[in-house]
Amino acid sequence: MGLSKGVRRDRRTCVSLIAGAFVALSVLLGLYVNANFLWFTLFVGVNLFQSAFTNWCPMMVILRKGGLPDATSPGTPVTSAR
Repeated sequence: MGLSKGVRRDRRTCVSLIAGAFVALSVLLGLYVNANFLWFTLFVGVNLFQSAFTNWCPMMVILRKGGLPDATSPGTPVTSAR
């Protein structure tokens, strides 16, 4: 099952997807492997909390450097932020 053409592939959407996957994976690892994996869940949660106030997230920086575009309106050219 692939992504349809209507799915947004911008940084904010990818950060939500990655954060959700990290939380789900770390909770499962914390339950079934070692409880210390729950510290990673806390890290992701605190990072999401602070990014709501600061509008800065380390994953956004990584995705930006990887070339993923920011959310723009259709037809707007994407420029790199340096």
